[in-house]
Amino acid sequence: MTSTGSGGAAIEVRGLRKSYGTTEALRGIDLTVSHGEVFALLGPNGAGKTTAVEILEGHRNRDGGEVSVLGHDPWRHERALLQRIGIVLQETGVEPYLRVEETVELFRGYYPHPRPLDEVLEVVGLSEQRATRVRRLSGGQQRRLDVAIGLCGDPDLLFLDEPTTGFDPSARRGAWEMIENLRSLGKTVLLTTHYMDEAARLCDRLVIIEHGKIVVEGSPAELVQRHVGRSVVEVVGGQGLDTLVHDNGWDAEHAGDRLLIYGADGESVYRQVMDAARPDECSLRMANLEDVFLRLTGHELRE
Repeated sequence: MTSTGSGGAAIEVRGLRKSYGTTEALRGIDLTVSHGEVFALLGPNGAGKTTAVEILEGHRNRDGGEVSVLGHDPWRHERALLQRIGIVLQETGVEPYLRVEETVELFRGYYPHPRPLDEVLEVVGLSEQRATRVRRLSGGQQRRLDVAIGLCGDPDLLFLDEPTTGFDPSARRGAWEMIENLRSLGKTVLLTTHYMDEAARLCDRLVIIEHGKIVVEGSPAELVQRHVGRSVVEVVGGQGLDTLVHDNGWDAEHAGDRLLIYGADGESVYRQVMDAARPDECSLRMANLEDVFLRLTGHELRE
């Protein structure tokens, strides 16, 4: 692929394939990520998303297909590309006795045109901790420092691998604000996450990968509307439910001991289930991205 330039896509992938022995990790995936997007790769464990990201980062070679990252083939490890991307892994080892500002300055020194120290600290929300030693940071603050390191070179594209795994709710919300700050700076962000609420909150678009293939692509709102509808009625127990579903033509499926009934008129469905089936449990809620994930992959969400 030729360079996309500033007006084209940040990432273009066509027919990407990768195998490990007889196991096909990626079976010909296509995707496009536009400049300035927050884009997520979702999928159950072993689906192939980690392999895809490692190829995009240049850490692993592909067996087939075409890959363009900011107009470059990442496997060539060209300096012109490496200076424009930032990578935030799940764990980043840094010297625990350095201060936050010393750590960021250290990594800024690796780039010809680094982002100013104060701006990096402000974007990730560590201005007040600049003189704090790394070992005294909370888990959420250490993750912010990981992102700060990824931003030192002022990258156009940032890879975030499971950015909030292990965070408490407050720290997660803080990390979401940080990622939204990156969007406001015009950065392109590609992230992986197991948290569907995180993907729904942050992402402009996403793909779900299963068995090395992309099974769906779109914005979170589009995917919920297309594959689930507005509401979900969850039912446990009861009599004659399958007959009730069949007679009414409801869109439903079993998930463990629950029956999930999808659709727009959830209140009507709820009343009919309560009157006719007398279930042990019955609840009505808004549909969400986790419902889409379960429906398309057959997997319960798990960390």
